[in-house]
Amino acid sequence: MTLYDNDTKEVILANHKSAEKRIRSSKRQAIGNKRVLQKLRNFEKSLKKDLIDKNTKVLEESLKKLFKLADKAKKRGVIKKNTASRKKSRYSVKVSSALKN
Repeated sequence: MTLYDNDTKEVILANHKSAEKRIRSSKRQAIGNKRVLQKLRNFEKSLKKDLIDKNTKVLEESLKKLFKLADKAKKRGVIKKNTASRKKSRYSVKVSSALKN
């Protein structure tokens, strides 16, 4: 059984129908995982920008949103549990020190 990948224009050979389905589903999952990770990274960049600008009004809400995004990424298995905890810990220290100054 042959399956054609329209993105890379390559032929994927699968021995079973279930293998073809698995290839298709894993592509969908990879796209979803990439979307979640990109959302998290983009939000980290905006939080860093707020820290540099010392935008204190936005920092607390941004930190809560970062926690939410990190936990969602952890739940989906995009990032590991310790990675999520590390990100949350580091940014909470940075935000708290920015709010003190």
